[in-house]
This record gives sequence, structure tokens and C-alpha cells, in this order.
Amino acid sequence: MLRNKIIHADCIAGIKEYIDDGQVDVIVTSPPYNIGIKYSTYYDAIPREEYLSWMEDVVVECKRALNDKGSLFLNLGYKPKDPWIAWEVAFRLKQHLKLQNVVHWIKSIAISRDDVGKAQSMIGDIAVGHYKPVNSKYFLNKCHEFVFHFTKYGNVELNKLGIGVPYQDKSNIQRWKASKRGIRDRGDTWFVPYKTIQARERDRPHPASFPYKLPMMCIKLHGERNAKLVLDPFMGIGSTAVACIKLGIDYIGFEVDEDYIEIAEKILADEAYADCSTE
Repeated sequence: MLRNKIIHADCIAGIKEYIDDGQVDVIVTSPPYNIGIKYSTYYDAIPREEYLSWMEDVVVECKRALNDKGSLFLNLGYKPKDPWIAWEVAFRLKQHLKLQNVVHWIKSIAISRDDVGKAQSMIGDIAVGHYKPVNSKYFLNKCHEFVFHFTKYGNVELNKLGIGVPYQDKSNIQRWKASKRGIRDRGDTWFVPYKTIQARERDRPHPASFPYKLPMMCIKLHGERNAKLVLDPFMGIGSTAVACIKLGIDYIGFEVDEDYIEIAEKILADEAYADCSTE
């Protein structure tokens, strides 16, 4: 089987052709949300039922490729006017997979100094992350997306401390039996910002890519030792592949847009060169 390759193909046909049953350990992907995003070639506003049926077909094929202890991390967003689309996809998949966890990917957050307590080192209110204003009198700015964690049976053991965070109150290290390492479960809210954009074509040439840190955290949560092969059916410009390179894990991906593949291959070549040059 091909490894460490982004294949120019429709993902359903590609997975059927290139991946055997149960060959994949982790799937991390962000499919089109069907909310009218302007991709180079794909039309992101097909009829709702057609979209849901297509997503179901994709996940059925992913399930076949996934091993019994594997994890599927499915990143889905929504529009302020249409908050249901992500959950409609999740409910559609209920008959095929177990929803083991729901992660909230926080892109932007505002924190008041008064709310954090005296133990914190904050000296004032902060607002951090990627903020895209919504020009509306009716809807709030959308500062998060979902990452649905599906497994076949709902009982995949995770490496929760693989993405753990330090205890702020160090007295908890003595109070809790599971806190000997001084870190705790991060929980289901992950603040992962985009890098600041100076020029869209250079810094984010894909209209809906996620930062590589998001798939990296998904893979580390599943457990790097249990992730020999990672699949991204909608590889885009290669964020999941970058995460795999950084973790030393094999990947395979599919993408229908040749321009995105060309961009991804350049990014991956630069990433591989950077890794080699630091050894």
C-alpha cells in the first residue's frame, strides 16, 4: 500500500482502491461543510439531503478502512444562520459509529482577569485567537467548531495525558491519584488558533484548512504508539500530513483538487527538509 502520499482521487473511490479493511489506525479530516465556502473546484452548496448522504457514504468507507481500535476525528463547522448542519452529519453517522467524544475547537476566546482567580499571572483582560466579525444584528460571531470523535464500539482507550495540561493549583497534584505527573486531562475544549495572516495566498491558500496542531492533538490523544497509519480523506493543503511528519507517523490522503496537492507537496517538502536540517 502507498504511504506518505497524497493521491489525486475522490476519497470514496480512493479508499476503496488503495486501503484494505482495518488498515488505518486514525482518521483525521475536515470535509466540506456545505455552507458555501469558495473552493477552487468543489461546489460547497449542494442540496442538504444529497450532502448528508454523501457524507454517510464517505464515513461508511472510512469505517471499513479503520481498525477496531481506531479513531475517526471529524472536524465540522457551521454558519451562524445554520447551526444544525454539523450535528445533522453527526446524527446521520449514529447508525454506523459510536460518538465517543465531542471536542470544541476554540479559535478565539476572551477571558476576564476577574474570572481567573488570584493564582493566575494575568494582569488584565485578554482576547486571543482568530476573530472574523459577523456583520449581523442577530447572530454572534462564531468562535468554535466541532471535532466529533467516532469509534466503532465507543471503548477505545485514549492517551489523555498525551495532550495534558499542567495543574495551575499544584495542591491538586497531591489530592488526586491520577495527577502524579503534575498534568491533567485537557478536557473537551481545545484552544488552537490560526497563525496570523499577512497574505492569504501565502499564509492560507486554502479557504478552510485547519492548523496542523489540531490533527496533531487528535493523533496524540488517540496515542502515538497506536497510530501507525493516519488517513485524511480530504487532505487539502496537507495539515494532517504535516502533523504526521512532525510525529514520525505514516499517512495517506486523498484530494480532488490538483492545485491543493501541489501546494501540499511543497509544504511537506519544506517540512521534511526542516526536520532533516535540525538533526
